[in-house]
Order: sequence, then structure tokens, then C-alpha cells
Amino acid sequence: MSAFDVIVLGAGAAGMFAAIEAGKRGRRVLVLDHAKAPGEKIRISGGGRCNFTNLHIAPERFLSDNPRFALSALKRYTQWDFIDRVSRAGIAWHEKTLGQLFCDGSAREIIAMLRADMDAAGVTLVLGAEIGAVTRAQEFHVASSAGAFHAPRLVVATGGKSIPKMGATGLGYALARQFGLGLVETRPGLVPLTFSGDMLEETRALAGLAVPATVRHGKTAFEEGLLFTHRGLSGPSILQISSYWREGEEITVDLAPGGEIATALAEQKAQAGRVEVQTALARHLPERLARAVVARAGVSGRLADQTGRGLGRLAAEVQNWQIRPVGSEGYRTAEVTLGGVDTQDLDARSMEARNVPGLHFIGEVLDVTGWLGGYNFQWAWSSGWAAGQAV
Repeated sequence: MSAFDVIVLGAGAAGMFAAIEAGKRGRRVLVLDHAKAPGEKIRISGGGRCNFTNLHIAPERFLSDNPRFALSALKRYTQWDFIDRVSRAGIAWHEKTLGQLFCDGSAREIIAMLRADMDAAGVTLVLGAEIGAVTRAQEFHVASSAGAFHAPRLVVATGGKSIPKMGATGLGYALARQFGLGLVETRPGLVPLTFSGDMLEETRALAGLAVPATVRHGKTAFEEGLLFTHRGLSGPSILQISSYWREGEEITVDLAPGGEIATALAEQKAQAGRVEVQTALARHLPERLARAVVARAGVSGRLADQTGRGLGRLAAEVQNWQIRPVGSEGYRTAEVTLGGVDTQDLDARSMEARNVPGLHFIGEVLDVTGWLGGYNFQWAWSSGWAAGQAV
């Protein structure tokens, strides 16, 4: 049985970063992962360019039943700290939109940086290792297909349930239950929403069409792109609102953000009443979408033939479109997992379980989920750094 000071379960963003920080502090660190390569979620993120952080990181942009928990780690290891690390590694990057930072080249550069840092810190990385029983006596004992290991400190960085084709499992949740920690209900986050019936027929007919939109749920709203799909709706605005939406609830969509469609249609009616309603609306929306909205509103004919109520109904279908998704595409396409290990049971500075000394949880396995656009990677870096200072 091999002895270490720290065993990290999971070679993703959070696990590697925690291992690096612990190794830099002189700890003998082992990282175990069942995958054949580290950082697989990093590799596929951002279209292969890794949206590695965001300029506008703020605690209120993270969802959790314990919203203040993330504050300590995010303040102690910030986006500016990670940007500096990326720049010192010679990795060129750019801001795409809304503070989202991407590699100019490949996400593999981030993985290569982390692997080099692990090597420099003397971290032992073992891949293709199926994790078996994890027990605790004086120390934590981990059985695996690569051998048996023990250490006084165990860091669980196994991620959530999202993207199961990459090997996502519920191991972290099982370990939390085993050691007496609470769990907050998990569900897919940052995920496309699905529909049925007439709404599904409409989205299928518009599949592939992308438009700017403002999507609302309660007091929360996001103004970003919206994409019609064969299953329903996707695009950044929908992915963002999906983290706040629950089954059975409505969302409201404005397909012409910043415009006043009711006023514009009234003016067009006064100036060019002989124009067909669909043609008039197509000045504000793509033609296919205008046709679908006119059909949904149940209006037809020329602008001059429409009552004020009819034009108001049409404008509402554009800017106050109220729809009720039947579900989401689930973990298969979800970018993150909402919920997870209850942060009430952890110390916010060290990520250590309050009642199990030496046991730490970091990254997506926790009930901390960020917005789309680099927020979840920053949580990985920040929570990994915090644990790495404590183990």
C-alpha cells in the first residue's frame, strides 16, 4: 500500500489545481482518475478553446442553497490570479463577449499548463484507475484498480453528473453520504429546454434559427442568443435561465430586445397600411420567425385591417412570449450539475468537512453552480486553490 500526504480523487480542473497547490507546499500528492487523460472537460469546453474564466466574477452569479459559501474562495483566488497564471505560461487569450475569456489557440494549452505545474510540484498522476472502497481509520484508505493508497487527507473532486459519455459518475455524492454529509437535490444545469405539442412543432420548423433574445424567469433575466432546435430551445439565454427554471414553470421570451414592437407596428400601419402583417413584422424579425409568430397570434391580412387589440396581441407574442417547457435535455447535454454536496457541512475557507477532519470537497461536486461563460471553471480554480492551501 502506497502512502501519500494527500489523495485527490479526480483529475479535472479543480482536482489538478488543488494537487498543484498542495504539491507546491511540499505535500506528497496522488491524483487518481478513471479517465485515460486528465482534464477532459477542459479539452471540450468552449468549442475546444476553453472559456477558462470571466472578467465579471461575482458571488451573486453562483447558485447555491448557501449563497455566501463561495465568497471566501472566490475572493482569495480571483479571476485575475488565474489570468496572470495563464499569461505567465505564454498562453494567448482573448475576451469574446460578456467578459468571457478563451484561449486563442487550443484548450489543450490549459491542460498542458496544469500537467507541467503538477510535474513541477512533484504530483503523482495515476489515470485509468477505477476507484473501489474508500474507508477511514487513522487515515483515508482508497482501493483502486491501480492499487491501494492511503493518506491523512482526501480531496474529492469527482465532478457532477453532467456529460455522462465522458464518464461522469455519482462517486462524489456517494462518498458524501458515506461520511455523513448532506446532499442538495441534483439536476441538470446550463441545459437546453424541451417542448411538446404545438410548441414543439413550431420550434422544429424553425430549427437552426438563432436570434438575440431576453429570457426571463421571475426576477432573473438574460439577454443573449436564443437558438431554435428540433427538441425545443437552446442558445446562451436559454442555458442560463435553465439553471433557475423548474419543471412546470413558465419562462417569458422577448424576441426583439430593446425594441418596441407595438409602437413600431402602429407607426407602420399609419404610414403603409397596405403592407401585409407578416411583411411588416419581418422588418423586425427573421422572415421564418415572423411567419411563425403571425400564425401563433392568429392574425392575417394587411396592417390596415388590424385592430389595435390584434396588433397588441401580435406584439405580445414577440416581446412577452410566455411558454412552459416540458423538460430539459438532461445530463446528456447539460454543461453542469446543480445541487450536490451541501456546503453547510463544509468550512468555506478550506473546503473541509466540519465533522470529518481531512476530508475536502471541491469543484462541481459541491452545491455551487456558476453562470455560463467561465464562471464554473473559476469556481474550480478557486475552490481547488482553497483546498490546496489547507491539506
